[in-house]
Amino acid sequence: MKAEELKKLKEMSMEDLAKKEQELKEELFNLRFQQATGQLRNPLRIRECKRDIARVKTVVCERRLDA
Repeated sequence: MKAEELKKLKEMSMEDLAKKEQELKEELFNLRFQQATGQLRNPLRIRECKRDIARVKTVVCERRLDA
């Protein structure tokens, strides 16, 4: 995730953040499934996806603490 994408995350509404988190979790599930079947071409994408989920959760947590 680039710095521009992180800025976009911070501008998103809570509903959009929840939707983005769900999309990333589904992507992570699919990546793990591909890894288990030996079809995963880019294993580093799993790490990136996990970190993106953590970034979304961090933004959500920051907003909850500010409120």
